[in-house]
Amino acid sequence: MSGASISPEVKTVSIQYFSNNAPLVNPALSQEFTDALKDKFVSTTSLKLIIGTGDLNFEGEITDYNTKPIAIQQNDVAAMNRLTITIRVKYTNAKDPLAKYDFDKTFTRYEDYDSSKDLGSVETDLTKKIVDQIVDDVFNQSVVNW
Repeated sequence: MSGASISPEVKTVSIQYFSNNAPLVNPALSQEFTDALKDKFVSTTSLKLIIGTGDLNFEGEITDYNTKPIAIQQNDVAAMNRLTITIRVKYTNAKDPLAKYDFDKTFTRYEDYDSSKDLGSVETDLTKKIVDQIVDDVFNQSVVNW
């Protein structure tokens, strides 16, 4: 019940490693995003995950990872901070001769957190939430044809 609309001739999916080219690098983010995208396709579709280039192929990079204050109070003190992750994804469907659904697109999501908390104490949870949201966005953009 993923809502995926995958052509019957599509049998395989490949997901390349998403390198981290953000100015600020979270060392675990590349692997976390790549694995989460693989898990989404394996758990919600009948496609076989392969190494190399599949019928559906995903590749790209992490282009931004930042945190900044968003809610400034009196005395120029931030009440909230925002962690933002941006990932560029190139999707190709080898079984679509017109490349009608292929894309090269940037996906951005964020989560806010209380400025009284150190990023290190909330980073793991926030990153997981953001990665899950971006994975859902990529999945929907690529195989859920509304």
